[in-house]
Amino acid sequence: MKIKLDKTDSKVVHSNETYNVIDNTNLNGLIVSKTELHPGKETGGHNHSGQEEVYIFTNGNGRMVVGTKTYNVQTGDIILIPDGDFHKVWNEGEDDLIFTCVFDGGRNH
Repeated sequence: MKIKLDKTDSKVVHSNETYNVIDNTNLNGLIVSKTELHPGKETGGHNHSGQEEVYIFTNGNGRMVVGTKTYNVQTGDIILIPDGDFHKVWNEGEDDLIFTCVFDGGRNH
């Protein structure tokens, strides 16, 4: 199955001055989600028990905290988030920081 991860085949779950978040839930066990984090904005940091995630950065640059580690992120970077680790993203560039998240189970954040 091929998807575009846009409004044509996925659902907008958040759209505001901070970011746009689009989820595709076509698979039973995984959610594929795209976040467009606007310049100078940050995600609400969170953690969740029982769920691992992968963040794939496809545009822009910024910073990400996972657990006790801080990473500078840019286009092409992939960040693995272990079960239960706190994580948060900051857009430090002039363009949208766009990343695709893949996580198991349902959205609980």
